[in-house]
Amino acid sequence: MRTFQIAAVAAAAITGADAFYKGFNIGANLANGACRSQSDWEFAFNKIASLPGNFKSARLYASSDCNTLANAVPAALKTGTTLLVGIWTEDNDHFEAEKQALLTAIQQYGSDWILAVSVGSEDLYRGDTSASTLASQINDVRGMLWGLGASSKSVGHVDTWTAWVDSANTAVIQAVDWLGNDAYPYFEGFGIDNGAASDAYWAAVNKVRAVAQGKDVWTTETGQPISGDSIGNGVPSVQSLQTYWWQVSCASFSSLNYFFYDLDDFSASPSFAVVDTNYNPLIDMTCGS
Repeated sequence: MRTFQIAAVAAAAITGADAFYKGFNIGANLANGACRSQSDWEFAFNKIASLPGNFKSARLYASSDCNTLANAVPAALKTGTTLLVGIWTEDNDHFEAEKQALLTAIQQYGSDWILAVSVGSEDLYRGDTSASTLASQINDVRGMLWGLGASSKSVGHVDTWTAWVDSANTAVIQAVDWLGNDAYPYFEGFGIDNGAASDAYWAAVNKVRAVAQGKDVWTTETGQPISGDSIGNGVPSVQSLQTYWWQVSCASFSSLNYFFYDLDDFSASPSFAVVDTNYNPLIDMTCGS
């Protein structure tokens, strides 16, 4: 699968879980493969806001693909949702199209809807690029934001803990404002029993924090599947999602910026959806005091 020091300053006057952003990863495609329309994005944003916890932020993977920003930004403005914008970097043409989509959205709607921008997603883990090339792309997007009067918006990159701790990727750590961490104990074969998955999640967070050079570490993806193949002790089920939510999500909300994976990938295998096909929550998402 795929620090924000400005946010920290803004959050300084806020206490508790509200001091951090929390939201869901939401893909640009519906379960049937169609691209989300503006009304589809509005529905998704309203749905996450209606869940216990009142989620008002979403992470998007792309800017140009499926006209993501063209459709999602007006929906975000209408629903009061802030977006962690994704910029794909795999090839130059795609990267340029992504930047253009972001530029167009800012020119049309301003930048208040932007929570932050993530340049690239798991590129280092997949070996798709070099750290120096990715660092250059990060600085390129930051320069564009500054040129558009959006210098207050931070720029990060999303990858796995294994990529972040690789010393060959230090240039990216130096280039970003924050480090986005994708942590999936399930894919590492950890089960829910005895807090093993929770321990693995926090171990991944702390490994990234140890190399972050004092910058904030965000959880940009984590989740527990409801269906699909077992991996080691990692067994998909709704009950395992419930346990993971209580053990990991509820503990994370007051600790770091956090984006859960995901809202509605019904047709995927494994599926990480937190709602059923009627968009009713599959689990109890309340967190105790």
